[in-house]
Amino acid sequence: MPLFFLIPLCTALATGYLFKKSTDEISYLAGVFTAISLILSLVLAPWQIQFGLLMIVLIITNRLLQENESKQTEATRKQLRQIK
Repeated sequence: MPLFFLIPLCTALATGYLFKKSTDEISYLAGVFTAISLILSLVLAPWQIQFGLLMIVLIITNRLLQENESKQTEATRKQLRQIK
């Protein structure tokens, strides 16, 4: 498994640290470079890592949708109780 994706990932971590610690205009440039490096590392990552990240995102999304759905039904029930 090629590990070329670790180079932009480490670069993104370093510039992300610079982005958090700096308050000057250079922090905006570091933030943009961080985002580009993270996207590049995802593109270069092996399919196993990409598949694992996809599964994590799908699981988290389903849980968040279930939480939002339950909150929405509770709010609807409260509104119906207030109308009665």
